[in-house]
Amino acid sequence: MKKKIVTFGEIMMRLTTPGNLRLQQSRELSVNYGGSEANVAISVANFGGQVDYVTRLPENPLGEACIAELRSHNIGTDHILTGGKRLGTYYMEKAAAMRNSRVIYDREGSSFSELEPGMINWKEIFSDAGLFHWSGIDAALTPGLAEVCREAVETAREMGISVSYDINYRKNLWKYGKTAQEVLRPLIASSDIMFGSEGEYAMLFGLKAPGFKATSAAGRYDTAAYETFCREIAREVPQCHYIYIALRNVMNSEHHTFAGILYADGTMYHTRVYDINNVIDCVGVGDAFCGALLYAQSAWTDNQKRVDFSTAASVLKNTISGDYNMVKVSEVEELMARNEKGTSSHVSYFICA
Repeated sequence: MKKKIVTFGEIMMRLTTPGNLRLQQSRELSVNYGGSEANVAISVANFGGQVDYVTRLPENPLGEACIAELRSHNIGTDHILTGGKRLGTYYMEKAAAMRNSRVIYDREGSSFSELEPGMINWKEIFSDAGLFHWSGIDAALTPGLAEVCREAVETAREMGISVSYDINYRKNLWKYGKTAQEVLRPLIASSDIMFGSEGEYAMLFGLKAPGFKATSAAGRYDTAAYETFCREIAREVPQCHYIYIALRNVMNSEHHTFAGILYADGTMYHTRVYDINNVIDCVGVGDAFCGALLYAQSAWTDNQKRVDFSTAASVLKNTISGDYNMVKVSEVEELMARNEKGTSSHVSYFICA
């Protein structure tokens, strides 16, 4: 990894019920720290990339715990601001059988959500950076944060720094009177790299997604339809050089199929279907894809390898508890190599081997 990545977002406390208990049943909660952009940063650093994290935390033991967590993963924390009174929190029930996972956010009034334009010295932060990464969650929380995102993106472009954007649409976060489309479309106009699910792209650009319906590793998907879909997206963001799409079909909480697409320079690259029939934790799977693609963009020039690596890394995250993707480059490449040799894409096979 040759260029430092600057990642911007909120890091929160995650409180999870043990086993498959519901919140009403549990009298204890396990504590972790995470958040979409932090998960991306940790993934990149875990692969060997150099990453600085930008956020705002309360000046108390909880804020200190977040900084210690980031540092433990070799994330640069020199540009983290302190202030405000509270750390954002979310509570989680894990999915079980046909019951979906459930997340309750408690982040209103958090130190991060109180950020306003002018509080962050982006020029100083970007002085030795090669890429800036942010997500739609950042702009969803408050009008002030949307302006901070605009400030960061405009500064990055002025300084010749590439911009990576994760759509990261969370319907329940958009509460301040503007739609995601109104706020995000102007902000993403100068993105070099974009990532999202097909549903997120469809929402943002008013398109119809083809729909990923594969139910096994032997399943096929309509690559011609996805190529058309990619061309439609590219027309909406003509300056974007790399459009990544994560494809997932959920049969039940423990059985998913997954594939990935990259559209670059007018060409679509796609992966095979992975059959994941022992999902341990699907939180952060999109973040794992995003972190892996940021690493892959710098590590290789081969677009097929970039999307193969990003997809395989994301698939492996399904086998790991917590927000972070704790896998190494060699583990991802092993999964890719076994697939290339014609071995089944049944992920539980690789985890048990």
